[in-house]
Amino acid sequence: MLPLRASRETIVTASTSSSAWAIAQARLKEIWGYSDFRPPQDTVIQALLQRQDALIVMPTGGGKSLCFQLPALMQQGVTLVVSPLVALMENQVKELRDRRLPATTLHSEVPKSERYRVLTALDRQQLRLLYLSPETLLSPPVWQRLCQPDLTINGLVLDEAHCLVQWGETFRPAYRRLGAARQALQQGRPDDTQIPIAAFTATADPTAQRVIREVLKLRSPQVFCLSPYRTNLHLAVQTVWTPRGRQQGLLKFIRQHRGQTGLVYVRTRRDSVELARWLQEQGYRTASYHAGLSARDRRQCEQAWLQNQVQIVVATNAFGMGVNKPDLRWVAHYHVPPLLTEYVQEIGRAGRDGKPAHALSLVSERSGLLDSTDRQRSRFFRDQAHKIRQQAMRLSQQIPPKGSLPAVQEEFKDGAIALSYLHSQGQLEWLDPFHYRLVSSRPPASATPQSDDGMTAFLYSRHCRWQLIMQQFGFRPKTAKQSRCGHCDNCRQLA
Repeated sequence: MLPLRASRETIVTASTSSSAWAIAQARLKEIWGYSDFRPPQDTVIQALLQRQDALIVMPTGGGKSLCFQLPALMQQGVTLVVSPLVALMENQVKELRDRRLPATTLHSEVPKSERYRVLTALDRQQLRLLYLSPETLLSPPVWQRLCQPDLTINGLVLDEAHCLVQWGETFRPAYRRLGAARQALQQGRPDDTQIPIAAFTATADPTAQRVIREVLKLRSPQVFCLSPYRTNLHLAVQTVWTPRGRQQGLLKFIRQHRGQTGLVYVRTRRDSVELARWLQEQGYRTASYHAGLSARDRRQCEQAWLQNQVQIVVATNAFGMGVNKPDLRWVAHYHVPPLLTEYVQEIGRAGRDGKPAHALSLVSERSGLLDSTDRQRSRFFRDQAHKIRQQAMRLSQQIPPKGSLPAVQEEFKDGAIALSYLHSQGQLEWLDPFHYRLVSSRPPASATPQSDDGMTAFLYSRHCRWQLIMQQFGFRPKTAKQSRCGHCDNCRQLA
């Protein structure tokens, strides 16, 4: 068996006062109905109550949300929770409100009347948890409210922190400015004001952890890192030789799981629509899900899937976070992601009820001579990244050494993305979330990886696939027996 125990880079040694900890245990029982914490929830909560920066990597279903919700509810003032998706925010807030707890959310879909009510409650310090997207946090009306010196801010929590790594350079450049938020929020407040930052994610390998720490400017953070290994999750990779072979491989896999709910991941909106249509023609209740859908259509798709009105969702990586379906029995990667961390995040949505679940990856044969689908798709995304790099370098020659984001955005298309790329390369620093300065002496730092050798090794290796994942995440087996999981396709072939 592979290691299951938590591994922490830094062990929290300082203890919270006995009275405070007694209150924490009482609130746990009162609010959530649990008699005790699951490791390492107790040490994470102690670190946050002591106002320490923290980086927490815990598998899905490990109770991450409770780790920051409980300390927030025990303190005066508001804790800001930065979350990537509306569904994720609303689900957590609904659970808190059902328990009559002072939590709410702000995002682009909130009506004006509700937005005014939330901001008023914030001004009156009636909230304990405020969920926002990074874009909403840094929007002028909200940011101005948060900068008021008399507003008590207990901390900044980044939920699903891997999104900073995956999306920060291109898709959601606001993530790259979060590291300047703390210092800006502390200005005008008493000198002893501390606003700790805690980053939570289910998947972050050592490279991703470094990016998160550097971008957020974490100060001597306590680091908690649990193994991503799941005993109930069976992994398999199938080589396909033609586009039709890829379709047939998926169809065979679905038939093996007759009547079970599943999730198919693709890389583009077009693939999502076309593959969903093809599966519908095969007689399956299937829906397409991607970022191009309206908010209403996304919510309808999520609810239909959760209520089993739809058996299969064909989705881009926009789907999954905040959509908790414990009985999801399988995940298929029709197209694999470029990063192993993304893969682990996506397969982790299956089998959350602890029962057996299966994950299949379909991949072109390695030469790509007979089926160039994967190679062409990878080339497309590499070319897109190259265009962004070129645009950023051109922009660096045109903008002033010091300036503001609004001014750059007004003059240059995709100016925010270009600035984020320069930041990732160590050529720009944020003076605050809205003002930058170009630098030339700093070495490139915290660059977001676009692909990794770990994913390639995982797909084409004949060794234990779970072991390869574990090694990528920094875990090593203690014995030869632990080097094989026994429930991936490679291990089963050797059994």
